[in-house]
Amino acid sequence: MKKRIFVTATNTNIGKTYTTKLLLKEFASRGLLVGVIKPIETGVVNDFAPDGEELLECVKQLNPKLWSLEVDDIVPITYALAAAPFVASNNTPLELKKIIRAVEEMEASCDVVIIEGAGGLFVPLDEKYMIIDLITHLDAVALLVTHCSLGCINDTLLSKKVLQEKNIPHAVAFNCRDNHESFKITSEPYFLKTNQIVLKVDDDIVKICDVLYNL
Repeated sequence: MKKRIFVTATNTNIGKTYTTKLLLKEFASRGLLVGVIKPIETGVVNDFAPDGEELLECVKQLNPKLWSLEVDDIVPITYALAAAPFVASNNTPLELKKIIRAVEEMEASCDVVIIEGAGGLFVPLDEKYMIIDLITHLDAVALLVTHCSLGCINDTLLSKKVLQEKNIPHAVAFNCRDNHESFKITSEPYFLKTNQIVLKVDDDIVKICDVLYNL
């Protein structure tokens, strides 16, 4: 099995797609063949999957073996309603085999596959599965993308706790945006004082990839 990295987050709109693209570019710069899957995307109107299209454009530029792929190869399951898959699908049972098959087919053309989740770890996919269960079933290591605004301590620790309880190897990356100037004053001191490594998506993508590849 090739290296599988699952990009999850503390919530929606944290920067998973942005981070996934940086991971793809960094791993590709090391001479590795990269691939990407977004198992489920909601808010897909008129067959246009915004995240999937963005990821597809990126990965085609990095891996010539993937030039013929379509967005359906990147995003095997889509729903129109922009909501948790449980809601968007009217609680349709998750097609787990379809997701696994998409990942395995992608792996045939790559050394590393980045799998981008939807929302946070406890986003329900159906009555049985949540995002965190998908990480386990895919036997992937996880990258938890978190924010840098006030409240990130609580959000980050809660998500880290459940990853640890599920024995999922993981790293944490802070996606600090322009409106997060207060992070160094209001939140970062706690992480540093408690000997936690603070890796920032924009500044430390090389280190982030090193950690993930060795998990």
